[in-house]
Amino acid sequence: MKTELVTTLKRKATDILNTLSEDHETVLITQHGKPAAYLVDVNLYEVMESKMALLEGIARGEKAIIEERTVSHEEAQNKMLRWLK
Repeated sequence: MKTELVTTLKRKATDILNTLSEDHETVLITQHGKPAAYLVDVNLYEVMESKMALLEGIARGEKAIIEERTVSHEEAQNKMLRWLK
């Protein structure tokens, strides 16, 4: 991962974005010596968003199991058939 100062980003934004799109390497932007933001390739960001949505769905399912808010396969089929009518 590359690290750039926020002032460098201000001066060389086009260069940094071009390098990012070519290398697909995340860039950490620092401000006053502290991490302030990450720049990531658009494709990487979209993949991360998809993975996050999947993980959130799995977490909701696990929570439903723990809270015993599940139904049997037969009950689910019957609910779907009623819903589709």
